[in-house]
Amino acid sequence: MGVKNFQKMDDERKSKTQMKNEVKALQKIGEQLVALSPDQLKTIHLPEELLTAVTNAHQISQHEAKRRQMQYIGKVMRKIDPEPIQKFLFNIQQGNYQKALSFKKIVKWRDELKEGNIEIIEEIINRCPSAQRQRLNQLARNVHNPKETGKATKASRALFRYLKEIYDR
Repeated sequence: MGVKNFQKMDDERKSKTQMKNEVKALQKIGEQLVALSPDQLKTIHLPEELLTAVTNAHQISQHEAKRRQMQYIGKVMRKIDPEPIQKFLFNIQQGNYQKALSFKKIVKWRDELKEGNIEIIEEIINRCPSAQRQRLNQLARNVHNPKETGKATKASRALFRYLKEIYDR
């Protein structure tokens, strides 16, 4: 047996550690699937056996039983190609990340307007072409100059709702 043939056999075989790491990675994907809502699970096309295992995991509350179910999900995952599932989960995470970024941006704009920074209106109008300058000025005035404390929170909420509405368009 030549050296090249021996190296080729080593490359094809995986160590126990590599196999365990792959199984753990598949179980992590399974945990992410279990964390999804039923509506999100409907949008991804999972094999019937995996879908049943994931929905059963939703109903299990005991720790040890849940752990065994997660191991079973990992076992089922070994039979299928996990790449489409990973892409789907990545897209969900990216969507959540984008929502968080937009929420932070809207809060920043609202807070700037509450502090009286009217120059931020130009940035808002440039970013959101559907924004109405007059409405933004009015809402900013209401937030910045409240006559009563009860009206301040109401005006702040109205400003936030309007900013969210124009940002999402």
